[in-house]
Amino acid sequence: MSQTANPFTVDERERIRSRFSRALSRPEIYLAHHSLGLPPDELLASLTRFADLWYTQMDLAWEEWINEIKRFCANTAALIGMEGQDCVVMKTSCGQSLRAILNSLPRNESLRPINIVATRGEFDSIDFILKMYQDKGRAQITWVEPKLSDQGIPLFDAQAIVNAITPETDLVITSLVMFNTGQVLSGWDEIAAKAKECNAYLLGDAYHAVGVIPVDLAGFDFLMGGSYKYMLGGPGACWLAINPRLLESGELRTLDTGWFAKKDTFKYQRQENAELSDGNTAWMESTPPVITAYQANVGLSLIRELGVDRLRATSLAIQKEMREAFRSHGVQMIEPENPEEFGAFSLLPHSDGLGFCDELRANGVAADARAGFVRFGPSVTNRSEEFDRAGQAIASLL
Repeated sequence: MSQTANPFTVDERERIRSRFSRALSRPEIYLAHHSLGLPPDELLASLTRFADLWYTQMDLAWEEWINEIKRFCANTAALIGMEGQDCVVMKTSCGQSLRAILNSLPRNESLRPINIVATRGEFDSIDFILKMYQDKGRAQITWVEPKLSDQGIPLFDAQAIVNAITPETDLVITSLVMFNTGQVLSGWDEIAAKAKECNAYLLGDAYHAVGVIPVDLAGFDFLMGGSYKYMLGGPGACWLAINPRLLESGELRTLDTGWFAKKDTFKYQRQENAELSDGNTAWMESTPPVITAYQANVGLSLIRELGVDRLRATSLAIQKEMREAFRSHGVQMIEPENPEEFGAFSLLPHSDGLGFCDELRANGVAADARAGFVRFGPSVTNRSEEFDRAGQAIASLL
């Protein structure tokens, strides 16, 4: 099997593996890192720190708890090219982030529906919320359809998104990396330019991008994402990033708010009007789930330590290695003409992907399926021999 360039040596990869010893003690070959990321061993110590503060400090723990939330926001900001800027707000889901944006957009005196351009490739939650707003008469959606590639992959074209944006458009929504195929959407400069020309806001779903490919908030009005996958932080630890330009201007105020967004939150003063705090905290809501910051900061810190550029190069290298290992057993994955146009997982076409994944799991291999494809997402923690064993298991079931 040919080897590809990997910026991490074998010894480095083993040292990284040692930081996940508890999760990796399970017998299965885990190739679903694009779905749920591995919990680092240090996670337990971090959760214990949260609990110890509660036990020993009770309500006096809030100062340190808030500092941990600030660390979560700072870690995330650094990963989207905004280090040192208070532009990130912790959320429990991207759906919560989307609703905060939808409920902040200015509407004219007739309370017309919000005009939104979105792709058919957005994650289920985003798709469902948009359809609910449309069903309630709160939004009018222009859906951008994909085109099938020669390999049968539904791909989205930036020019089609640009063409859908008009002076009536209020918001443009699209993923940086498509969740079901891994397509890295190119042409962001053109999309951003057209949105700006039409006075529309641009929201990017970066869930399958941050930690996988370098990302920069500068070209967007909003980014949203979370720690469930590549950030190794588990469920409920999501975020919304607001362009500092919007924070400075204060031009948007969301109805999705709460007392943690108040000016002078802990003074408990009542004003006749809703006086928001400054900057990113104006986008907070009610009492935040503090434990998720402790849950997620371990993984965020580790990703920053390893470096996104190195992790991206590693991802491309080990995906190629994995596909070659599978091919040696007669399993033909989709081979991208340009791997850099795809994210951190590879595709195997299958008409019953969910059923096939159940069979795979019974044979000691974890993967998942979306839209006619089985997704295999290796990480720096996987060993070469695991790809060979997984290829044997897959071949025996096909």
